Amino acid sequence: MSSRPASTDATRTRRANKGEERRAAILEAVESLLEDHALDEISISDISRAAGVTRSGFYFYFDNKAKAVAALSRTVYGEMQEGARAYLGRVGSPREMIAGLITEVISTWERHPNLYRALRDARDSDPAVREMWDGDRSSFIEPVASVIDAERASGRAVDGPDSRALAVVLLDMNDRAVESLSRGGPGALTPEAANEALVAVWLNTIYGSKL
Repeated sequence: MSSRPASTDATRTRRANKGEERRAAILEAVESLLEDHALDEISISDISRAAGVTRSGFYFYFDNKAKAVAALSRTVYGEMQEGARAYLGRVGSPREMIAGLITEVISTWERHPNLYRALRDARDSDPAVREMWDGDRSSFIEPVASVIDAERASGRAVDGPDSRALAVVLLDMNDRAVESLSRGGPGALTPEAANEALVAVWLNTIYGSKL
């Protein structure tokens, strides 16, 4: 039987909750500031003031603002993975499955366009953020490859290159399309055009003439 006073456990719980609240406030401040400013225009002082914490309070949770952006991006990937789960489970027709998956990718970008731009800048300036970016993106490779293998085994998809290599190429195209959306400017894709083009490429690549 533990001899630790109940009040000690309660105090630790309150401190942990308070810490989570501060961390959440910092992340909320970062995303809010990104609505009107590029990442390189935002200082640690700006973030600290907006979050209601000291500069040392910020550094308790994050080494730099790039790391804070990376932490925010984990939320974005979580949303995308949750939304894509049904489609990666081969629910519906090939068109429904692929269109649903691509719609999740584009819709997630539309909910967080400024964060995507900041994450692109952060990954270029911080090797650890780049490693995290690559790791999160790679987490989709095996699920997509598994879908390709299963669809080929069922006879719905055409035979072709190694499924894992194909998954890497298709996911790279998704990234390039989202990057075009994030850049904006003349010649940039619209969300509708990106969605339509990606769905067509994925369907033709995986299913070919079997559709």
